[in-house]
Formats: sequence, structure tokens, C-alpha cells
Amino acid sequence: MRDRHEVKTAAKRIVPLSAEDYYARGELPAEFWRRVGNAPEYKRYIDEIRSEAARLIVEPPPELTAELFSIYERTGSRLEYERAYFARRRRLNAFAIVSLLEPDEENYRVKLHEMLRLILDEPTWCLPAHVKGREIDKTIDLFSAETGFALSEIACLLGSGLPSSFAEEIDRAVTKRLIVPFLQRGPHHWETARHNWSAVCAGSIGSAALLRIRDNEVLSEVLEKSLASLEYYLEGFGEDGACPEGLGYWNYGFGYYVYFAELLRKSTAGKIDLLKHPKAKNIALFQQCAYLHGDHGVCFSDSLPRIPFHIGLTHGLAGEFPEMEVPASKYAAGMSDDHCSRWAPAIRDLIWYDPSLSGTEWSSASRYLPDAQWLTSRHVAASGGRFGFAVKGGRNDESHNHNDIGHFMLIADGITVLADLGSGEYTADYFGAGRYGYDCNGSQGHSVPIVGGFNQAEGAGSFATVLEATAGDLEDLLRIEMSRAYPLSGLASLTRELRWSKTESPTLALKDDFAFADGPQDITERLATFHLPVPEGNGIVRIRCGEGGAVEGKLDALIRYNFERLDVAVAERSYRDHFGEPKTWYAIDFALKNPERHNRIELLIEWEK
Repeated sequence: MRDRHEVKTAAKRIVPLSAEDYYARGELPAEFWRRVGNAPEYKRYIDEIRSEAARLIVEPPPELTAELFSIYERTGSRLEYERAYFARRRRLNAFAIVSLLEPDEENYRVKLHEMLRLILDEPTWCLPAHVKGREIDKTIDLFSAETGFALSEIACLLGSGLPSSFAEEIDRAVTKRLIVPFLQRGPHHWETARHNWSAVCAGSIGSAALLRIRDNEVLSEVLEKSLASLEYYLEGFGEDGACPEGLGYWNYGFGYYVYFAELLRKSTAGKIDLLKHPKAKNIALFQQCAYLHGDHGVCFSDSLPRIPFHIGLTHGLAGEFPEMEVPASKYAAGMSDDHCSRWAPAIRDLIWYDPSLSGTEWSSASRYLPDAQWLTSRHVAASGGRFGFAVKGGRNDESHNHNDIGHFMLIADGITVLADLGSGEYTADYFGAGRYGYDCNGSQGHSVPIVGGFNQAEGAGSFATVLEATAGDLEDLLRIEMSRAYPLSGLASLTRELRWSKTESPTLALKDDFAFADGPQDITERLATFHLPVPEGNGIVRIRCGEGGAVEGKLDALIRYNFERLDVAVAERSYRDHFGEPKTWYAIDFALKNPERHNRIELLIEWEK
């Protein structure tokens, strides 16, 4: 935590931010938006924003009623209220950005004012899932903090283009809904959280204060508390910079850390620079460790299988850290890719975008992240085929935890052959007692063994011990002891080895060794896939993944097993994905026929040429 005197001294010297502070190259705001509105390199982003604004201008804004708010308490369902809430934020973003692009267009300005009025009049900016009982006035959640930051920044960027009455009302609302509860009605649970909440909430409140608070005593108090909370956030990372919550929450938490860091650096003339923190570089570089192909990410924990990258955040970090790899711009997120319609990343996808950074396809790279116990690998074959592999050890008490010790993913040319199901639909039960009954969360939905009829257990006592980890040019290997993940006292040891051989047509070899202290137990090896597996007999299960694979013709993944020792079965299962849509997946089970006290099971995944 920073010295209080240092923060107070910096706060006294802070000059309020203005719109001019947002634009590089000495451009005036109007010049920047004229250039962006006509430059071909921005066309993809500007066209989408204008199209969205044109669509939304003829639609009525959704209502946020008390009835809608009450659904979560009555049923545990979040989607009904959140869809309307996020649709309002989408309208706010679209009309605000188009108002910057076209300041003389009155129709959009009127619609922006309408949205500002509706959001300022919302009884709470929090989501129902985050409000306990009747404590609305005391609660600051992720989205109330984001909303206060968004309104503060919109008021700053529009400047005199926004009526002074709105700017004054935004200041009062930010003070009432964020500053006062933060300083007087805490402590809030997220202030000491070692995950995304502390970064998003503290970063948003700190940013809003820098933009709107003119009282230096209040400002210094807000900054002191925000900086203390961000120290807890950084404690959630090991030295390897890995985000155990997954790539999506890296974008979210670290994104808001960076947005605040940049505003604070400018406000203090560089006196406080959070990107100089010893962990910041490795956290930034986690993004390039977590992509396996294009926008296909390592989706351990509550993360989506495909995550377009935020081009503004990535380009901003590339300017800080030369080691930052910039992916091809075709994988960049557009406005429609963020279902939560967050203002802060959306505006920075324009302001921080650097057209000179064209980006490239991901290159071959293997990395072992020892604190998270993740091994991630991309392999580009001489023929041009692109493969991705990831495996984890870790613990079953991580933030946004899944019971997935020993779980792995395999991708070939954009086809996810062996899958992580990613995040499911967020409900009360999803974060409650029923969490691990969901296939996407429990080990039953992951490529890990079922031992003695038991799935993996959650909790700090379930963890892996890494025995060997190698990330090499020709081969990657992770070998772990994972018996502690299973609530089975007679399981003396369970050693899993995954060996990824990066030849022209790479192979993945799995070897699991089981030892029982009290006599044999049933063992089933499970693999998870989104594609229909076809057992063909003679020790082969074929996964047909479609045309256009890494070799000529159709790419089929072949899973080879010892059919004399293993019975194979395929079961179709389903779950509801993060957006509430039903999703089918397949469990491939290899059951050991005659288990003994010591057992070895081996599987080999390769490609048919």
C-alpha cells in the first residue's frame, strides 16, 4: 500500500482531467473525431457504431421495473433484468460515441440526453444478484461502479457539448452512489478481494473521482482507499502473471486496473504509475499465453470459449511493454461482442487504437505458468496447420472455480477437438450450493477421471502437485500428482502425464497411473467434446471435426486406446451456456474392465491424414 502522505501530496497537485488529456499527438478532441470518422483504418468500428445507433434510435429504451428487479430474488434467474439493463448501456454507448463523431447531429444528442436521464433516474445502478436485502443505498457492485465511471467520462469527453445541468447531476449522482458509500458505508466485501471485483470497483470509483471530484481532501481519501484495494487485486496474481479466473476476467479486472492507472498517471504527471508495479508486465503478457488460435482462448474457469481481444487495451499495453504480442485485427472485438456493453473498453477501442500496429496471426509458443500450474501451447506446422493445447493443475478453490485439476483442451485449425465447456448461465444456484452440479463447473464436465464413482471435490484441500513441467520447442509435458482432488481415502496416488509432441502432425499422449491402498476401485477416463464421437472398434474413437483441417481433406481426430482393457461409451449431455442457450456436449468414457490395485491407462490422440 502506498504511503498516505505520498497519496495526499499527489492529490493536492492533481489538475482536473479534461477531454484534451485523452488524445495523443496533440490533437484537439474535434480533430480526433473528424479524423476517426473518415479514416479507412477505423471504418470497421465506426460503421458498426453508426449502424447500431441508427438501429437503436427507432427503438424505445427498455424499462427497468420493480417487477423485473424482483425476478432474481424469486427465481434466482439473472438474465431478465440484466438483458434490459445492458441494453440501456448499449444505447448510452452508441449515442455518446456518435455524438462525439457527429456533434451537430441533434437526433442523436437528444437520444443521448434521454439515456442519461433514464440512467440517472434508475433507483440503483446495481444488479439484483449483488444487492443483499434492502441495502441498496449501501451497495457498490461492479456495474454501479462502471456506470458511475462511464457517466463521469462521458461528461468529460463531451465537455460543453453536454448541458451543464446534466454534468452537475452526474457529479451529484456519482457522489451519492459511489463516493459516499465508498468512504462512509463500508467496508465493502470487494475492497480486500484478490480477484476482478477489487480492480473493477476500486478502479472505476478512483477514475470517477479523478474526473469529477474537485475537493482534494475527498479525492485523496478516495485514491488512498482505491490504491489499497488494488494492492489486494494484485495479490491475487503470482509472479507468472496468470489470471486463474480466465481470460475473460483478465480483460475485465486488469482492463479496469489499466484504465485507472492511465488516468492516475496523467492526473499526477507521472508521479503515481501503477503500470510500473513489478507484477504489471507479466499480468499484461498473460493475454498472449491464453490464446490457442485466433480468438479461441484457454477457457478454464468461468470464461467463454471464444474471446475477441480488446484492441484498445492491447495496443495501450503494447505501448507500455514491447514484449506484448499484438494479434491480427480481424480477431478484435466489436461493439456487439460485449454483451454487458461496457463503456470504458468500448471508448478505448477507438482512443487507444494504433493503426500502425496491424498485428499478426499467433505464432508458435509454449509457456508454463508455475503459479497457476497452466501449460499452454500453440504449434504452427510447416504445412500451415495450427494447433493449440492447454492443460492445468491448480486448485479447486480458485476464484470462479471449476473442479478441473488435470483438465486439458485441444484445438486444431480453429476446431475445438477436446473442450472446456466454459462458463454457464449465471444464476443464484450457479454461485450457490448447486454450483458443481452444473457440468460446466463440476469435474463431470471435464476431461478428468472418475475414480470409485467419485468426481473431484471442491475446496482448498483439492490441489495438484507438479512433478514435471516442460515447455519446449519440440515437446511439452506436464506431469502432476492429483489424488488429493478426489474424496476417496483409498486412492493412494493418481499421477497424470500429458505429452504434446509437436511434429508436422502432432500427437497428444495421456498416461494416468492409479494406485489404491485398500483394494481396486472402478476407474473411468472421461474426455469432453462438442463434436459427435464415433467408436469404430479396434481401439479407435473418431471425432469428425469438419472440412479444412491441418492436412489435406477432412481433419479427423483419432483417439487410440487399448480395447482389451477399456470399454468405451459415448453419452450426449447438455447445459445452458453463459447466455442461457442450451448447448450439447459429449462425454467419451473409457471404463477400465478389470481394475487392480495398480493401474495404468493410456490414450493417444492423433490426426488421420
